[in-house]
Amino acid sequence: MTEPKHGIVLGGGWAGMLAAHVLARHLESVTVVERDVLPDGPRHRKGSPQARHVHVLWSSGARIVDALLPGTVDRLLDAGARRIGFHQDLVTLTSHGWQHRFPPRQFALMCTRPFLDWMVRDRILATGRVSVRQRAEILDLVGDAKRVTGVRVRDMDSGALETLEADLVIDASGRGSRLRHWLSGLELPPLDEDIVDAGIAYATRVYQAPPGAAAGFPAVNVAADHRLRRPGRFGVVYPQEDGTWMVTLSCTRGAGLPTHDDDFLPYARTLRHPIVADLISLAEPLTSVAVSRVGANRRLYPERLDTWPEGLLVLGDALAAFNPIYGHGMSAAARAAAALDTELQGSGGDPGATRRAQRAISAAVDDPWIMAASKDVEYVDCRMNATDPRLTGGVAARQRFSDLIADRAMRASAVCDVVTDVISLTAPQSELASSRFLSLMHKDRALPELTAPPLTPDELALVNLNPRSTVGVNGS
Repeated sequence: MTEPKHGIVLGGGWAGMLAAHVLARHLESVTVVERDVLPDGPRHRKGSPQARHVHVLWSSGARIVDALLPGTVDRLLDAGARRIGFHQDLVTLTSHGWQHRFPPRQFALMCTRPFLDWMVRDRILATGRVSVRQRAEILDLVGDAKRVTGVRVRDMDSGALETLEADLVIDASGRGSRLRHWLSGLELPPLDEDIVDAGIAYATRVYQAPPGAAAGFPAVNVAADHRLRRPGRFGVVYPQEDGTWMVTLSCTRGAGLPTHDDDFLPYARTLRHPIVADLISLAEPLTSVAVSRVGANRRLYPERLDTWPEGLLVLGDALAAFNPIYGHGMSAAARAAAALDTELQGSGGDPGATRRAQRAISAAVDDPWIMAASKDVEYVDCRMNATDPRLTGGVAARQRFSDLIADRAMRASAVCDVVTDVISLTAPQSELASSRFLSLMHKDRALPELTAPPLTPDELALVNLNPRSTVGVNGS
């Protein structure tokens, strides 16, 4: 086997572009095959309906992107993206109560998804080492069970069929990936698949933030309380790069969702606290409601197959897709790209290199997978078809431990630091079972429980609210 020279990436979204950039660091040429026409600016495209809802890039993912594309984070911030320090710049009603605003341990970048995609894609394509084949539909893989040698595509304008040859093919085609079908065409056995579906749905509107509020007011997050054993409702108000707020309301199965503009504010008033409704009642809506109902956690296990073809990898949502409410998708894709970069260094195209790379990529998504899936299991009417023993056994005990951590983290600074490291994918989830952390749980001083949103008078003045309008948790 010779060292790979040409790579093909299926899908030109966030995961696909990062994978293409990594391949371009090691291969002579890279082609991205994409169904859509990729916009030449921060605009929505048909193939990414989820981009109309809130997205965050956690600090772990931002650092990886900045290592692959130096200066990208500063470029995003200079262009208006907001850097939110956790938890200083965030007001959160957790399932257990209000989170104290401790000094920031990690951060997240908040901006619109089309803006983020375009800023990174523009940097990657500007290098001239990645080409894009647009308006091309992937029909199937070329090769056999031992090796994939390319893909067969159809030009969506002319209908012409063509075989594109490659030494390495990466499926980054997202939730709509047809990988299982393509593998059956190579006479490979079915991939194991786990699905954890809490019936998550999303409704989003964009509002003009009051003057100064987009830059000086914290992000707001109101979560559901799974312990109430009824469908959960969530709401967030996140600042965006253009001086606006993106407001996403979401729910688990059975809670209903506002699908019309007139229903949006009344629905926000049904959350566990009125802060989201209070904020948007004073802001000007700029868009109508955008709705999405694709939020199930889904994971494939290519590393479990006894035979895996050389020359084929899968990453991004095509490999593991998460409930978007936890904000892990983009950082997980960045982690996968970093794992791929490491595996390609010095591999020389030796036999087994692809299988090792796929195992590393799958390992990179394991923490975000289990965090999202195990959390969604807690909600009523969650539908699960999974073999992961971490999801099928000892659920009650794990939930009790998770609740204990959540209760302590919102009031104890050192505990919160560790939990934030884990949630941001900066530290492994195993850290929560370490002796150091368990000791912290007992020793770290807990502050009194907050009874209202921890907003300062200056912050309230920015959005024309008075303290009385934000007091209390109604428990609904």
